[in-house]
Amino acid sequence: MLKEQIRQGFLFEALRPDLDAVEDLIRQQAVAFDPGVQVYISYLLDSGGKRFRPALALLAGGATAGVPHDGHRRLGVILELIHVATLVHDDIMDGAELRRKMPTAAAKWGSALSVLLGDCLFAHALDLASRYDNTVVSRAVAAASRDVCTGEILQTQRRFDLNLRREDYFRMIEMKTASLFACATGVGAYLSGASEEVCARLRLYGLKLGSAYQIYDDCLDLIGSEKKAGKTLGTDLAKGKLTLPLILLIEEATEAQKAKLNAMLLQREPVDASVLAGIADYEGAIEAALATSERMLKEGVTALEGLTGTVYGEGLEEIVSYVEGLIAACRSGG
Repeated sequence: MLKEQIRQGFLFEALRPDLDAVEDLIRQQAVAFDPGVQVYISYLLDSGGKRFRPALALLAGGATAGVPHDGHRRLGVILELIHVATLVHDDIMDGAELRRKMPTAAAKWGSALSVLLGDCLFAHALDLASRYDNTVVSRAVAAASRDVCTGEILQTQRRFDLNLRREDYFRMIEMKTASLFACATGVGAYLSGASEEVCARLRLYGLKLGSAYQIYDDCLDLIGSEKKAGKTLGTDLAKGKLTLPLILLIEEATEAQKAKLNAMLLQREPVDASVLAGIADYEGAIEAALATSERMLKEGVTALEGLTGTVYGEGLEEIVSYVEGLIAACRSGG
């Protein structure tokens, strides 16, 4: 997990107390719900995860304020609740059975209950965001939540659509994934009293990091190992989601190959990797997508210029290195 990666490095002493505090706060949120609901919420919140968004909020806060404070910790909790809510809903739509090596809420309790659990988490996160002294944070969190849901709607609309362009895909992943990363870093800087220019640069860093991570995750869905990933893979193909490697693949296909694939998609026939491998340069498309992810990471690091002089600023670079390591593992079949 990301927490373990950070703790094994130079951030061990600097970030550990804040990450531990956020983890405790996340798990405590179950008590805010009716006793009949608490057991479900606890299951979702106790399942762990990388805690990317809380770590980013803490690091952005520390990089701009010297050390993170309670406002940054609360922001991390809020964004993690929203993230967990989106995962609950994603797993329903994808029919996924595993998440973090555990049964998904949908697999455990069914779709109807799981939808409501995700809604509860969304509502609770927005309630927490409303408790800041001004409306800036709550408005930013609400906007990010709206973007996440909008991105998912757009992606659902464009399933089985061979006319999906790279630009459309980049916009969708920026909304559905990168918006929460950007909220963590941009609002984290705002809570430190940073200038508008610094807040904008940290927000840009978050957008690039989040987009890069989603591209990596989309590639992992195609070529990764479920045992190593700890979650159900192959759902994008099964559900007709055209992610970047598939878009690049289609761009290189001949007209006859596109027609064949289009016929399959129109009939909603399952399309697996073996079918795509016979249409164009499948491995080349995966590599091109991963290279795009790496370029975005470099753009994110560029946005940090002048902000990495502290252990927290260096931590923002460390997360980029961590994602680069994930990409390298993906190339080797991880």
